[in-house]
Amino acid sequence: MTGIVSYGFYIPKYRIKIGDIAKVWGKEEKNISRSLLVKEKTVAGIDEDSLTMAYESSKMAFEGLNIDKKKIGAVYVGSESHPYAVNPTATILAEMLGIRGHYLASDTEFACKAATGAMISGLGMIKSKLTSYVLVSASDKAQSMPHDVLEYTASSASVSLLMGSQDLVLKVLDYSTYSTDTPDFWRRDGIRYPSHGGRFTGLPAYFYHIFNSSSDLLKKTKIKPHQIAHAVFHMPNGKFPIQIAYKLGFDFDQVKQSLVVENLGNSYTASALLGLVSVLEVAQKNDLIFFASFGSGAGSDAFIFQVTDNIDKRRMSLSKKIKNKKYIDYPTYLKFMDTI
Repeated sequence: MTGIVSYGFYIPKYRIKIGDIAKVWGKEEKNISRSLLVKEKTVAGIDEDSLTMAYESSKMAFEGLNIDKKKIGAVYVGSESHPYAVNPTATILAEMLGIRGHYLASDTEFACKAATGAMISGLGMIKSKLTSYVLVSASDKAQSMPHDVLEYTASSASVSLLMGSQDLVLKVLDYSTYSTDTPDFWRRDGIRYPSHGGRFTGLPAYFYHIFNSSSDLLKKTKIKPHQIAHAVFHMPNGKFPIQIAYKLGFDFDQVKQSLVVENLGNSYTASALLGLVSVLEVAQKNDLIFFASFGSGAGSDAFIFQVTDNIDKRRMSLSKKIKNKKYIDYPTYLKFMDTI
């Protein structure tokens, strides 16, 4: 059996309230918050980027583990905001972690599901016995154009997963993936901020792809929604994951623990995985967890995990980190995002 041996996360301490952004643009805070179900979001510091955050989350994933890093055969970094256009994030991260030499280093991109595609690649390497361990890091300092609706949600965070076949925290029971050419969100080379199709990002993109990957997985495994303890979906805002959960037959109690977007925003590749981290804070042995990512362009990867009895040894507290915060104003936010 293959799955997740350990995990780590990093969220910056800086926050900006949605109301402070809305005020600058003459918008009503209550209207924005009601529409998006987001109150505030994380902001990476002026000296932080997707690499530094990936290092912090990876370092947490290795805490308390006694493994030979020479057995890590691949390091993947999934991101929409790699620090360099030409120069891999994965090799720098691996070097910082003491992983050197005979390993595959790869930066992956697929909007917000860049890391979950890497998870599937990692599972294949481990199942075929090409390596014992694979490190997958999802990390983003998400970009958004000032005065765009994305500015209210685009945030910063990282989640890293050490995948393997022994001493698992989560077993991967099965997965399914679904992809089409759907241009709902894009950013051309050399262009600083992404563009999007507004409402087109919803029904034909997010909902269509997650529904297809998820319904196929449920059909393939013959697992019913009521057998699932927790469901986790990509969180571009607070409404979409609840709506897709209902459409697939889940109820609010199954999805509520994952809904960290209200206080953290949408950290792109790390978004759904932060929901998984939140679920693991309360999950119990043998719980089934349904997880589905989404990446614009467009595609979705869905997984069913089963929690093992190792969870109590590896459990991390996201809720404590969420409370450790410092609010900044809008000009400081622009400075931290290198907008001014």
